[in-house]
This record gives sequence, structure tokens and C-alpha cells, in this order.
Amino acid sequence: MSSAGSAIEWFDFFIYGTAAALVFNTLFFPASDPLVGTLLAFMTFAIGFVARPLGGIVFGHFGDRVGRKPALVTALFLMGGSTTLIGLLPTYDVIGPAAPVLLVVLRLLQGIAVGGQWGGAVLIATENAPRGRRGLYGSFAQLGVPAGLMLSSLVFLVITSTLDEQQFTSWGWRVPFLCSIALVLVALFAQFKLEETADSQEAREDREESGTSRSPIVEVLRKHPKNVLLAAGAVVVVGAGFYLFVTYMLAYGTTVLGMPKSTLLNAVLVGAALQVPALMAFGALSDRVGRRKVYLAGAAGMGLWAYPAFLLMNTEQWPLVTLALVVGQLLFATMYGPQAAFFSELFSARVRYSGASLGYQLGIMLGGAFTPIIATWLEAKYDSFVPVAGFLVAAAAISCVCVLVLSETYRQESEPQPQATVDADDEPSLTAS
Repeated sequence: MSSAGSAIEWFDFFIYGTAAALVFNTLFFPASDPLVGTLLAFMTFAIGFVARPLGGIVFGHFGDRVGRKPALVTALFLMGGSTTLIGLLPTYDVIGPAAPVLLVVLRLLQGIAVGGQWGGAVLIATENAPRGRRGLYGSFAQLGVPAGLMLSSLVFLVITSTLDEQQFTSWGWRVPFLCSIALVLVALFAQFKLEETADSQEAREDREESGTSRSPIVEVLRKHPKNVLLAAGAVVVVGAGFYLFVTYMLAYGTTVLGMPKSTLLNAVLVGAALQVPALMAFGALSDRVGRRKVYLAGAAGMGLWAYPAFLLMNTEQWPLVTLALVVGQLLFATMYGPQAAFFSELFSARVRYSGASLGYQLGIMLGGAFTPIIATWLEAKYDSFVPVAGFLVAAAAISCVCVLVLSETYRQESEPQPQATVDADDEPSLTAS
């Protein structure tokens, strides 16, 4: 259930990135300079990431207070509704400046929704997993990313292949967004079929018995600040690498290299398909050798692959372009596979939704929100891909340091202990990390 909901939710989130790279620059941000239109389109793409920590805070609060299920279901409804409305939105030629304003508002709602959905999906998967298999079970929720990416790339590939440029620009781009009504049906199914996790129920009962009124987000920031910040730092390269390879490369290939859209979408599609078994394999591997080792290998590999990937892209040959994007996506899977279990194990059940969500969403915002913008600006300013590759190397270095500082979690038998505080109602103790 968490995999199905995640797949459609990420489909909704990804189709915006694809549309921003291919068509939003002319439909909602008409400008004489194509570069300006592309930058403005990517800025609205970034706004969704800025809203994601807010979604993590809001839904984390209710996920820890009320339960994982109601928070997840509400996030699914919000994403399905906002994405469908984007498909119905009039363009700049019809309603003028109101069009990009409304687009920004709906993108904000998308960001809030996906910021809340991730925590619910991964916790339902990991908290229901047998001990010793949380990495594998957590990877099931992460499958939503490649599944959503495959769906979004496939839909755009079919549409761009069957429609001419005028038809695609006129109405074809709306079809993927209108398909998002399916997420509302998934949310309804989840409402009636999904069961709450035992950890969530126990944490809620513990909170009621102790009479604690403090907000979960306040509690996690007071007791686990180190883990929140390190988790965010560990995710920086996940966001930067993923959105460079699946969003920026579309714009780079079409606008800088002049390659056909179908060539790049096919390459992304192949990489997304290979991510599915890779995510499960790396999640399972982290159950055997540890979360940090697997995650660190992916982060270091992403930095090392940055420069060769652009060299392959610049050949403009489909097999080599595909290789560049596929390897980038597999390195992403190396980190994303064990990430659900890794982050959920960093926090106690009372604040797990808030802690895992906030750490992840902050890191994705820092690493993913502005990657297409920064990459587009760097390439335009220096007329070279080298600074863009350097940007990804820097992101990888930050994440590697944070992962090295974090403690291993895959063999822990008890919940992580909070850091020492000076509150009278909290017993001081040492952090697990």
C-alpha cells in the first residue's frame, strides 16, 4: 500500500519537473530569452522543495500525535487535488500574470503534500518490518520514486511521440496532471484498508500517560538536534544528484546540446526501471553490512561520477547518454534504498515521524530545490559543464562527512536515546549518535 501511494504521489511531483524542463518556460513564463523562461520555470520547481520541510513539520506533528495512517491519507488527498488542478490551469496567454501566481500556489501545496507523505509511507513500512529486515521493507516505500519517475517519463514519452509540437504545447502537457485524480482513489482505499502501526499506537499511549503536551517537532529539536542536522546533511547529495540527472539533464540535453526529447526521456526511463531492483538490493544489503557503508558508497560514487557523466552526455550518442543517466540513478538508489530504515532508526517512536521527515525534507530542500537553477546558471555563465560537475562533487563531500559522523543503527535493539537537556521534565541522557 505504501509503495502504491508513494508511486502515484511521486508521479505527481515528477511530472511537474519534466513539464518545467520541457514546456512551462513558454506557457507560464513567456520571455524573449529562453534562458530566462527556463530559470523562472525551475524557480517554481524549487518552490515545491522549499515547502517540503513545512509539510514534514505539519504532517509530522499529526503523524506522531494522531497516527501514521491519517497523516499519510491526508497528504495523498492534498497531492492528488493540487496536481489535478495544475492540469486545469489556464496559461499566461489566457489570464496573464495570474497564471504563474496560481502555478506557484499549487506547487507549494504539492511540496507540503510530498513533505508529509514520505514520513508516513516509510514508517508504515519500517515499523511493520521484522527485526533485521527494516532495510528491505523500508525500500518498498522508496520504490515510489523510480515507479513515479517511470510513469511520468513514460507518459511524457508517449505524448511527445504521438502529438506534434503544437498539440503538445496546446493541451498534451495537461494529460499527465489530469491522470493524478487516481491518487485520490488510492487515498480512499488507504483510508479503509490501511492499519495503524504498533509503534505509533504505543507512542501515542505513552504520550497520553505521561501527559506530555509539548509538540513533537519541538521535542525532536530539543532531544535529537544532532541527528536532524546530520540526516539533512546526508541527504544533500541525494537531492542534488537525483534532480541533476533526471531534471536538469533534460534541459541540458534539449537546450544546450539540441538533442530530441524522446532520446533523453528514454534514457531516464531505463534508469528508473533499473532503480526498482537496485533499491531493494541495497536496502537488503544494508540489513547485512550496515546502513552507513552502503549509503557512503553511493554518496562517494555520486561525486566521482559527476565529471564522466557530462563527458558521456556531450557525445550525444544514445547508448552513452543512457549510460550517464543510468549510472547516476543507480548511485542514487545506493543511498535511497537504505535511507528509510536508516532515518527511522535515528529517532524514538514518539517523535519519529517529525524527526525523520524534518531531516529528510531539509536535506532534499538544500540539495534538490535549487540544483536545476544553479546548474543552468553555472553552465550559462561559464559555458561549460565543469562548474556543474563541481557543484555535485561539493554536495557529495558534505553528505559523506555527515554519514561518517552518524552512528550505525542497523543492529540496535532499543530506541535511540535523546541528548541531554536542561528541562526539568526530561531526564538527561546521552545521544545514540
